[in-house]
Amino acid sequence: MILAEKAGLMAGTLLQRYKRFLADVRLADGSVVTAHTTNTGSMKTCWEPGDRVLLEPAANPARKLKFTWLAVERPGGWVGVETGMPNRVVAEAARRDALPGLPGLHSVRTEVKYGAENSRIDVLALDGEGRQVFIEVKNTTLKEGPWALFPDAVTARGTKHLRELQAMVREGHRAAIALFVHRTDVDRFDAARDIDPAYAAELDRAAQTGVLVLPLAVRLITSEGPGGLWSLGWEVPGLLPWVPRR
Repeated sequence: MILAEKAGLMAGTLLQRYKRFLADVRLADGSVVTAHTTNTGSMKTCWEPGDRVLLEPAANPARKLKFTWLAVERPGGWVGVETGMPNRVVAEAARRDALPGLPGLHSVRTEVKYGAENSRIDVLALDGEGRQVFIEVKNTTLKEGPWALFPDAVTARGTKHLRELQAMVREGHRAAIALFVHRTDVDRFDAARDIDPAYAAELDRAAQTGVLVLPLAVRLITSEGPGGLWSLGWEVPGLLPWVPRR
C-alpha cells in the first residue's frame, strides 16, 4: 500500500553536500543546480559523490532554491533524505489502520503539545478502547552492515522525547517510538550505542517501561515516466527486528 507519493521529480548526479542545507546536483542536460537539503544531520552512510538523486522542483517559482533533495540511490537501494516524509507517512498509515505494530487507530492528530518538558508529539491517536496513543517518529538513515541505527549524532532532544513517552505510559496512556527506517538495504535495527550511549540507555528503559519500539521497514518505490520525470512512493510493509549489536 502506497501511503504517500510524489511525482514530477527530476533525476541527477550528486556532486557535493555542504553547509548542512545545500547539495549541488548535475541534471541530465548537464546543468548544475543547488538543491535544498531538509536533513541537517550528519547523513553518514547516506550518500557519496556520483550517486543518483531525485529532486522535487519547488512549487513556488519565487523560491531561491528551486529544488529539494528527496532521495538518493545507494548500492543496496534507495535512501530517503527528506525529513518531513516520515511524519506524514506514519500519520497516513495510522489513518488507514495500516501502521505495523499498532492496529486499530483512529482520530489521528499531528503536532500536538503534551508532556511536562514542553514537547510536541508527532502523531496522537486513539486505539479501539479509546486510549490515547502517543507516537514519536524518528527518521532513521544510518547504516552499519545489515543494521539500521539511530541516532547518527548525539540527540539530547531525542532522549527527552523518550522520557516524555515513558511519562505517558505511567499516566495510563499508550506510547510508541516509530523508527522510520528510510532505506531499503538493511534488515534489522539497533540504537547507535557508540554514538549516543545516553539515548541507547533511555531507549532500553523506555521499552522496559512499556513504550513500544517500532522499527518500521520502509519501502521506496521509484519509477521513471515520460520526459525523464520520476515518481517516488512510500510503503511501510512491516517491522524490522530489534537486534542488539555485539
